[in-house]
Amino acid sequence: MANGHDALIALLGERSVRFGDFTLASGARSSFYIDCRLTTMSAKGQVLIGQLGLAAIRTAGWRPRSVGGLTMGADPVSYAIAAASAETPEIIDAFSVRKSAKEHGTGRRIEGNFASGDEVVVIEDVITSGGSALQAIDVIRAEGGIVLGVLAVVDREAGGRERIEAAGVAVQSLVTAGELGLNGERRSAIGEQPD
Repeated sequence: MANGHDALIALLGERSVRFGDFTLASGARSSFYIDCRLTTMSAKGQVLIGQLGLAAIRTAGWRPRSVGGLTMGADPVSYAIAAASAETPEIIDAFSVRKSAKEHGTGRRIEGNFASGDEVVVIEDVITSGGSALQAIDVIRAEGGIVLGVLAVVDREAGGRERIEAAGVAVQSLVTAGELGLNGERRSAIGEQPD
């Protein structure tokens, strides 16, 4: 998958890296961020991420029933991995974790292919502080799910991985900020959207 890895790095650089003057969700100012969705929602990104994500899950030794995370960043990544598994002996389905419960219908926080007792991998587009992944983990565990690990498209290397691992959950990433050539001040904005 070395060629696929290089292709994903190139695609992220081409589609997702943005420079400018941004106010981040944290209130900090930065000249740089990555909008990962411009890659994860592209046709080429879907194919690359599906193949690389499935390979990373298999290499980690995880055998999840399904994959998913906090909507909407995790959604296209989860669907790509599920689609990539369709012709394999161990099919992986997908689910989405809502940010809050529905106020109508079943009132569920988790939609899609998930049931209590399922072993799952939590998906994240970009790990920054780790907060979104930890929120998804809490919801999944509250609903009876067993979290095998977290898989991210990009680890911005800003402490999020360590925070998730400190909570007892293993983390894998397809690309790191360092591999994207990001360092210093520029790294602070990866994965955070402008206001």
